Amino acid sequence: MTATLPSQNAPVAAALVHTVLQPEGWPAPKGYANAVMTDGGTIYTGGLVGWNPEGQFPAGFVAQAHQTFRNIRDVLDKAGAGPQHLTRLTWYVTSIEDYLADPKGLGAAYRDVFGRCFPAMATVEVVRLVEGEALVEIEATAILPGK
Repeated sequence: MTATLPSQNAPVAAALVHTVLQPEGWPAPKGYANAVMTDGGTIYTGGLVGWNPEGQFPAGFVAQAHQTFRNIRDVLDKAGAGPQHLTRLTWYVTSIEDYLADPKGLGAAYRDVFGRCFPAMATVEVVRLVEGEALVEIEATAILPGK
């Protein structure tokens, strides 16, 4: 029997080169960050879903999207940013039909949280999301100048 020794090329724990953004009251994620900000002021979220801090999802696509927008806003706020700093949103939806079903309701929910700030956007239909109840997941990128 031989012992396995660590490789000389094994990764070494290093200091993070970004700031983790964790809004107050949110449960701590395990194995990932909800969002990070680079020293240059670029904010990247992970895929955020429409659950509240207790992990509960509202019923329906528009309601989940509305909560997802609030979650993105909370992350931006933690960094000292706002909707005007958004540069990109990538939407992952489990049904493009649900996404298209109520454009007025979805637009009203969007404007309620982000106002008239419209970054570059893409929407992708997926088979399912990691969180089984989630109907929408959004990744956001924002730039906070002067950081």
